[in-house]
Amino acid sequence: MPAISSHTDLPASPSGTQTRHDRHGRYPRADTVDDFRHNLAVVRERIASACLRVGREPASVRLLPVSKTFDEAHVRLAYAAGCRLLGENKVQEAHRKWEATADLPDLHWSVIGHLQTNKARQVARFADEFQALDSLRVAEELDRRLQAEGRELDVFVQVNTSGEASKYGLQPEDVAAFLHALPAFPALRVRGLMTLALFSAEAARVRACFVLLRELRDRLRQDAPPGIGLNELSMGMSGDFEIAIEEGATVVRVGQAIFGARALPDSYYWPTAETTASA
Repeated sequence: MPAISSHTDLPASPSGTQTRHDRHGRYPRADTVDDFRHNLAVVRERIASACLRVGREPASVRLLPVSKTFDEAHVRLAYAAGCRLLGENKVQEAHRKWEATADLPDLHWSVIGHLQTNKARQVARFADEFQALDSLRVAEELDRRLQAEGRELDVFVQVNTSGEASKYGLQPEDVAAFLHALPAFPALRVRGLMTLALFSAEAARVRACFVLLRELRDRLRQDAPPGIGLNELSMGMSGDFEIAIEEGATVVRVGQAIFGARALPDSYYWPTAETTASA
């Protein structure tokens, strides 16, 4: 992973950047290696432009391509185009793709969706990163399984910044106590915080979610326990990652802008407690 720089003192962010949540069906589908290379280049250009607007280096932002709903053949095309770390929301889907691409040992997987304790064994076996930690029960089970595997795992703590009851993630006021409990689980390497913003065309409301996470992180790392890293902020997807970068994102999770439009609108896939309880 690239070195992460601090953005506590970001310059005032532009107010004119809009979301792209209305673009369903208009993202070009990637069906060849050249398609993936083109889409990746477009996304990286958007990242660079967003960084330029707030005086950041593009290298300070890690692009995490998300392959959810796309098959193994498309995963292999993405790999051929240079992708070496892919994100997946559902553990079963990630595990299946990991097994199907065992001949690509330098292809790594980040689980970015809600995790139930009964799926912790699978994550401990294959994942290199888990971005949705919001439960001490899951932390305990992951740590136990990881130690049995002789592995460690990079994790992000998920925070509910939108205030929506349907969303997973800790409430902002509960994050400090949660972080102070995590040193009890030495196989978990805490790297930072993650959030899902409102799914909205109102850019100001989306931006507020990202500002909340950054400001929370800046307060918490003044008193973070030893070994708990809070340098990274994972926030922003295809429709809003430029706003997230303007507000300090160090990881952006981008699916459709790289792989192409999914079969159903974004709102169908948007993770909520109701839609992911059986994941």
